Amino acid sequence: MRLRKNGCAGHAGLLALLLPFALCACQPRKPYPPAGEGGDLRRGKVLLAQFQCGSCHYIPDVESARGKAGPSLAEFGLRSYIAGRWPNDQANLVRWISAPRSMDPATLMPDMGVSVDEARDMAAYLYSLQ
Repeated sequence: MRLRKNGCAGHAGLLALLLPFALCACQPRKPYPPAGEGGDLRRGKVLLAQFQCGSCHYIPDVESARGKAGPSLAEFGLRSYIAGRWPNDQANLVRWISAPRSMDPATLMPDMGVSVDEARDMAAYLYSLQ
């Protein structure tokens, strides 16, 4: 099949240039939750160690946080979902940290007695992991 000089062949080059941009636009954007809506990431890092979250999770730069029973929390700030189910936003994460069984009664993540304020600080640190 032969294309005319001014036919579709003239648009092929333009299409080739625009295709990568079109594909990028189709990719779902990951939510980048705000790291500091009332949370103190430095205190959050200390609290993650204090509550021994690293017994189950690997958490970068948190002392002794090399657990393998739960998922790694490296690059947590880039994740779209919490526990693979809930949108990764601050309200969900604070609730998940402070009362995980209120969201999923069958979860293996224990209720550790973390207050909402402590959970907000812990969330701030986790969101900094990108």
